[in-house]
Amino acid sequence: MPFRRYVEIGRVAMVNYGPSYGKLVVIVDVIDQNRALVDSPDMVRGAMNFKRLSLTDLKIDIPRMPKKKQLSEAIESADIYKKWANSSWGRKLIVQKKRASLNDFDRFKVMVARVKRGSLIKRELAKLRKEKA
Repeated sequence: MPFRRYVEIGRVAMVNYGPSYGKLVVIVDVIDQNRALVDSPDMVRGAMNFKRLSLTDLKIDIPRMPKKKQLSEAIESADIYKKWANSSWGRKLIVQKKRASLNDFDRFKVMVARVKRGSLIKRELAKLRKEKA
């Protein structure tokens, strides 16, 4: 099967555009072919276009149109935020946010550390080549 992530009730998605950019939301109902009703504990339930959503591998078991309290309990019991933080996609976004928040001096320190690491690797590779020859 080519697809693994389907638009379904309980599917966790990340908002990839708009004022809620970067937030995790849960699809609670499908309106039509282009829109779904999404909800999250920290936002107001509303319709969102599928183009603004990136589906994740995470899914929770909820009925159609659950109350806010039911949704919050389901998210907590499934440990969605913890699973997201441990996923490769979530870790990559955390690193991106961290890098974006660096100031000039921090970026300089990162650059110096990369140069030092590169020189150490180069030195060790030269030793190994010398031993092999």
